[in-house]
Amino acid sequence: MSTKIDEPTVILMADDDEDDRLLAKDAMEAAGSKYSCFTVADGQELLDYLRCEGAFTGKAPAELPSVILLDLNMPVMDGRETLKQLKADKTLATIPVVILSTSAEVEDINDGYGLGASSYMIKPTEFSSMVTMMKQFNDYWFDCASVPMMVRH
Repeated sequence: MSTKIDEPTVILMADDDEDDRLLAKDAMEAAGSKYSCFTVADGQELLDYLRCEGAFTGKAPAELPSVILLDLNMPVMDGRETLKQLKADKTLATIPVVILSTSAEVEDINDGYGLGASSYMIKPTEFSSMVTMMKQFNDYWFDCASVPMMVRH
């Protein structure tokens, strides 16, 4: 039985490659996603957004994301360190984190799950494949899985 969410749902994506961020957002739109996707350029920016720090001081989002898409290889703070910090923060630890990386290395996949990732997806290179992946991502995370709803007060 799937749980429908009537409230707005946010996907937060951290990826240092602007083209990859735009590709994912365009693919979500082409896949018919009705969810808001906010993007940041690295792990530190992701944590600052979630904690309302740095450039996001005083700009608290009304809703924390229902799921995070996280690239592994980023400057400033990579996905591995970001995932460690997310899972160590009891306020943020329950947010599902899906690694979205170009790496298909077994070590990266195993490390991602070992650090607490909820899933690991390998970025396709073709737009049509990305659209298919984003459709499957949305179908699973928002029609099949039950995700935490964490609203800021």
